[in-house]
Amino acid sequence: MKALGISFLFGLSTFSTAEIVMNPAENHAAISWSSDDVSQLLNADVEANSAELSPQGSTKVTTSIRSSNGAAVQSAPSQSIRIVDTGNYASQPSVNARAAIVMDGQTGEVLYSKNSNTARSIASITKLMTAVVISDARLNMSEDITLQQSDFSCSGCKSSSSTLRAGDTMNRAEALLFALMKSENPAAAALARTYPGGRSAFISAMNTKARSLGMNSTYFMESTGLHPGNVASARDLAILVNTASQYGLIRQFSTTPSYDFNLGYRVLKSNNTNALVRNGGWNINISKTGYINEAGRCVVMHTTLNNRPAVVVLLGADTSQARTDDATRLMGWVSQLPKRI
Repeated sequence: MKALGISFLFGLSTFSTAEIVMNPAENHAAISWSSDDVSQLLNADVEANSAELSPQGSTKVTTSIRSSNGAAVQSAPSQSIRIVDTGNYASQPSVNARAAIVMDGQTGEVLYSKNSNTARSIASITKLMTAVVISDARLNMSEDITLQQSDFSCSGCKSSSSTLRAGDTMNRAEALLFALMKSENPAAAALARTYPGGRSAFISAMNTKARSLGMNSTYFMESTGLHPGNVASARDLAILVNTASQYGLIRQFSTTPSYDFNLGYRVLKSNNTNALVRNGGWNINISKTGYINEAGRCVVMHTTLNNRPAVVVLLGADTSQARTDDATRLMGWVSQLPKRI
């Protein structure tokens, strides 16, 4: 299977090798993944080349991949963190979003906060937890999934448009890419349906994972975000984003600018739902947008700003442009902050 922008070469029953080639026009390098590299990505970097205990006692994991020229490339260290409230910085920017948080991704220091403890509907930000649960399960990502009519609706969910159709077939990796990059709801629904034990087991796994991470105001009712009963606080989502940043596959898929999905009888040219990812200019490691009426315009990101890993969460902006403007102001502001207090 080949597609303009990214190519995947999967084995018939298990991963043997995969090649991901980013669009040269976007100045992304070609990255070739060996079987061991793919296993590290799918298993949340558990089989990392090195791991050490940080001074704070949290586990820091470093992974190694091979670039297109064969040289070893070290990914940024990832950590388990605890959010720490600190004194407010002066001259904080105003944001349109109803709730927001900016957190230092390494120390847990809260740099900016607005209504960050209030649980709100989170729309398709849900799909980030969907991706974490899929990655934790270590499922066969080359297995084909055929969309069913049930993947296009669920009880209590909002209606949504989709370029996908019942009968479309893709492998599990492409379904995850559809869900993260293009926010396709049927793909996220199919990932839950084909999980061992089915949808109910998947939703249970989502809520169990949330509890284990200390996301105490979070509750999931389904895997897409179309149900307004999927709720979390901005603070909880900061924890989720920082956790997701430890999964190489989620980093790769959520920040893919564009991808041509070849479904055999038609090709779906697709772009990332986050304009900041599509347009470049920021070092964004994790991205997910979301929208339903109850949630407003939402976005979560893990970024690197002034050599500081930072998590940005915005919930309930009025428009997509307001959401982008909020994120741009906050990231520009953080870029000017001293790295530590």
